[in-house]
Amino acid sequence: MPRFSFPHPLTLLIGCVLVAAALSYVLPAGRYERRDDPVTGRTLVVAGTYQPVPREPVNPFQAIVAIPKGMADAAAVIFYVFLVGGAFSVVEQTGALRRMVDGLVRLLAEREVLVIPVASVAFGMGGMLIQMQEELIAFVPMLLILTGRLGFNPLTAVAMSLGAAAVGAAFSPINPFQVGIAQKVAELDLLSGSLFRIAVLVPALGIWILGLSRYAKKTRHPPDQVAAVAAGASGWRQSTVLWLVLATFAFFVFGVLQLKWDFDQLSALFFLMGVAAGIVGGLGVKGTAEAFVEGLRSMAFAALLIGFARGIYVVMDQGQIVDTIVHGLFTPIAGLPKILSAIGMMAVQMAIHFPVPSTSGQAVLTLPVLVPLSDLLGLSRQVTVLAYQYGAGLCELLTPTNGALMAMLAASHVRYDQWLAFLVPIYAALVALAVLALTAAILVGLK
Repeated sequence: MPRFSFPHPLTLLIGCVLVAAALSYVLPAGRYERRDDPVTGRTLVVAGTYQPVPREPVNPFQAIVAIPKGMADAAAVIFYVFLVGGAFSVVEQTGALRRMVDGLVRLLAEREVLVIPVASVAFGMGGMLIQMQEELIAFVPMLLILTGRLGFNPLTAVAMSLGAAAVGAAFSPINPFQVGIAQKVAELDLLSGSLFRIAVLVPALGIWILGLSRYAKKTRHPPDQVAAVAAGASGWRQSTVLWLVLATFAFFVFGVLQLKWDFDQLSALFFLMGVAAGIVGGLGVKGTAEAFVEGLRSMAFAALLIGFARGIYVVMDQGQIVDTIVHGLFTPIAGLPKILSAIGMMAVQMAIHFPVPSTSGQAVLTLPVLVPLSDLLGLSRQVTVLAYQYGAGLCELLTPTNGALMAMLAASHVRYDQWLAFLVPIYAALVALAVLALTAAILVGLK
């Protein structure tokens, strides 16, 4: 009997695009009315306004056209991935990354297992504060070298960075792109329920770190033996490049938090870092350009996956079935008891996150529908926000429509089926924790 082979990520995403197109022939088209909200600065759904609209099925050719449209929609992120890849290819050519990693390895001598909890907490904080995802692609070269030198495989690098960040974001008390927007839409005070969220965040990160540590211990291999010094790059040059990289990340954090930089500004920042690193690192203009091109080439697959994933949503939106899916999934919840309604809301949010891979977009789409429903059921709006936050947030770890996840896996040469095999037992534990948290929130009367 032939052995089952998990499809290639591009095959999987193209299949999802075609399935979305097929659904546009099967599901009725429909739309909610929308209004501009000055508080959130976004366009919100008006609850109770769902109406059927003329069907607009997406034919196979239109579905394929949706792929370049998805790439255009995600252009800022795609070019960020390219320029980050190019910049760090230059940095790596100078030997600076290996010099830094060698220093970390010496620092962690006999204490290598500490790298997993320390890195997971650090990246978890990044997820908690600003929902870091695509931004983490910049860390891939350094993480792969570090985990290789410590004897851990590339999946461990993805899990202790993007995985930990996703957990931090899913259980965050202050994530502005998820809980912040959701609380505005639900007309709740910002930071309300923070102590409860923190109480759940701590065991959530603990579950992730414990599961990842057990996996890393089981799959650990002899450490990679790589020379620390690259030919043609002297020690002072490497040290200067490292300080340049650290300064870039300092500007990165300042730009995101204080200047509200988007991917265009961040892309430019990393491009400048790459150019400066090449010149300072002794590569010269030609060597810098060649290293940059090599980096662009290495990130092409990861960048493509982001655009292909976005194409799935483009097809569903063009076929006008996204609102139909939301309406159809939430309607049965109205007749359930409070606790089951909350758990049902979380489950539906998980299902919706496949066609709507943006957590902020999902908040403004679903919460205007759910908030009036929760009021009718006598369910706290805070619990409704929690159900959205846990459902959508945890799916960031799972769905192939999450372009950042697929790009990180591709850049780290980790297959999606390998990721799923690692993820499923930890994911189940996190979902169980979320269910317990929703139940506890209802029982204590969280407002």
